[in-house]
Amino acid sequence: MRWIVTFIAEAWALTAPYWRSEERWRARLLLAVVIALNLSLVGMTVLLTFWQRAFYNSLESRDWNGFIALLFTWHRTEAEGLLPGFVLVAVLYILIAVYQLYLRQALQMRWRRWLTDVYLAQWLSDRAYYRMALTDPGMDNPDQRIADDVRLFVEDMLSLGIGLMNSIVTLGSFVLVLWSLSGAITVLGMEIPGYMVWVALIYALLGTWLAHLIGRPLIALNFSLQRLEADFRYALVRLRENTEGIALYGGEADEKRGLTQRFGKLLVNWWDIMRATKRLTFFTAGYAQVASIFPIVVAAPAYFAGRMPLGGLIQTSSAFGQVQGSLSWFVDNYAKLTEWRATVQRLTGFTQAVAKAREAGTGPVAGQGQAGQLEIRDMTLSLPDGRVLLTDAALHVAAGEAVLINGPSGSGKSTLFRAMAGIWPFGSGMIALPEGARLLFLPQRPYLPLGSLKRAVCYPQDEADFSDADVTAALEEAGLGHLATRLQDVDSWGQRLSGGEQQRLSFARAFLQRPDWLFLDEATASLDPAAEHELHEKLQHALPGITMISIAHRPAVEQFHARLLTVEEGKLVEKGSA
Repeated sequence: MRWIVTFIAEAWALTAPYWRSEERWRARLLLAVVIALNLSLVGMTVLLTFWQRAFYNSLESRDWNGFIALLFTWHRTEAEGLLPGFVLVAVLYILIAVYQLYLRQALQMRWRRWLTDVYLAQWLSDRAYYRMALTDPGMDNPDQRIADDVRLFVEDMLSLGIGLMNSIVTLGSFVLVLWSLSGAITVLGMEIPGYMVWVALIYALLGTWLAHLIGRPLIALNFSLQRLEADFRYALVRLRENTEGIALYGGEADEKRGLTQRFGKLLVNWWDIMRATKRLTFFTAGYAQVASIFPIVVAAPAYFAGRMPLGGLIQTSSAFGQVQGSLSWFVDNYAKLTEWRATVQRLTGFTQAVAKAREAGTGPVAGQGQAGQLEIRDMTLSLPDGRVLLTDAALHVAAGEAVLINGPSGSGKSTLFRAMAGIWPFGSGMIALPEGARLLFLPQRPYLPLGSLKRAVCYPQDEADFSDADVTAALEEAGLGHLATRLQDVDSWGQRLSGGEQQRLSFARAFLQRPDWLFLDEATASLDPAAEHELHEKLQHALPGITMISIAHRPAVEQFHARLLTVEEGKLVEKGSA
């Protein structure tokens, strides 16, 4: 049963940090109140069993006054003492049940918010999200793990944890009641005291063992279900984000095949879950039905022999049901436990993938150099598979220079661009960036965030830092003046704008944010030569003295750069003037 120890350790590693965090006192107070309310419900359930005994005894003895008092006011009996009426108990029970659920949901949301912040920080800090895509491409759907698995983990943790606590407290409370009610029985000449307790224990242990035996396949199936659901959803999102490309290729049939295949795998897994759940439900439903009548059958001889009144029989049945139900917590929650275990494994896998991404290496060491200078020394760059792209590269760029880097496709130009941005983890050497300078990197495929057009232009800075007039001027400078009236429109701008318009928008960012150093990686490749020439002219006019390092192939770009470097045969070679 080593897997149980591993599972508990993994679950605890996910659970403990929140209860030690800066929110620990508020969280602990909320949990304490929730636990107190749950214990109150257990206490009221115990009280109700004594109320049931008095109530059914009043029916058996045809005691009208006692019957009415037990419904609406108070009633005193020799066996039970003073008992409140059902109406009072029911009102109090409802109030406690409502606020127990309300406060548990409040705790659940606070815990989920905290965990989401933690996982987002892990994913985004040190660009782990980028490194994970390079070091662990098989780690599926990190977005789904943050969005869905965190929610399921917290929800099930509280539900299962509080349910288990209730079962333990209920067991402790009703064992004493059932022990006192059941008396002794003689079996093979041996007197067994509190025999109903032992019957409930044997019944529950047998049910737990059979439930695990029957339901064990659900563990792996539920893990696969979450992965396959996320894969199918991701494929649908990919289709939505690439509608134009799919439409131009006429790829609808292929997309449908791919989606159908993904859904087919999900469907096969779902049918397996249905079959496994059917087998488990046959057992658990039968187990529950037998449990509803079993204690009455066992206690019936004492009732028919006159040693137990009707109320005592009902109380014995109720107490047996509570003891058996507490002992059967594992049986009743087996399916949910398998789902929760899958959630724990996925969140643990996410944490391990983040750690693996950070252990991949730091790449060339990036640091602050002298003001107005960029320097690269002894830099080697490689791919995740170990293939070396560039060795012993050296470069010195002074403020105000314009440097063009070209070379064959696949030679490592874009990797050099990523290394200068400080995001490439595979390699060695040193990159000293100009101290105190404002840097802006424009990749070939601009990233346009969700939200308004103004946010897209201002990204990554806060749109509140810029006036609408400044953003409008930047759009007009970039040749996108026709969009100036749509600054506040929220749209999928990455799909709405053409490739050329997206690249113009990235230049609008440069016009707006006015960096000291601008790095361009094929940033005008989607534009025609005339538009490319016009944008570079405007860039020099709007940002005089800007330092520019470009990766490009077209001759139209060369005239705007004074130095030319080429990546060839793994070396960065200075070619002189562009």
